[in-house]
Amino acid sequence: MDTDAELRIDAPHRELLDQILDKWSLSVLNELCERPCRFNELRRAVPQVTQKSLTSTLRRLERNGVIEREVVSTRPVAVRYRITPLGKTLRHPIDVLLAWATQNMSAIARAREAFDVGEEEAGR
Repeated sequence: MDTDAELRIDAPHRELLDQILDKWSLSVLNELCERPCRFNELRRAVPQVTQKSLTSTLRRLERNGVIEREVVSTRPVAVRYRITPLGKTLRHPIDVLLAWATQNMSAIARAREAFDVGEEEAGR
């Protein structure tokens, strides 16, 4: 990686990254990388997410072309979500970020602790 290159995060990039790396998207994408899922399967797989948040997350991911929604003609009608080929390309960069986090977690924990101690001493 060229560290001398200027890092520019313009508004469209920031909006996309906010949507893909938000609180629930990574959990949803992790499930959909394994297999297509119906809405309630995703709710059970990510039990902390509310119905409203899951609906919003799925709509954002679909809008960005990362997942697709398929209406299954069953009785009652069901909806199944699957990752798209574009969505599959996210796996590697996300794995790299997770590896970085794992590798640096102890240093980050030390930095947080030092910061918190400094905040307490400063009376903030």
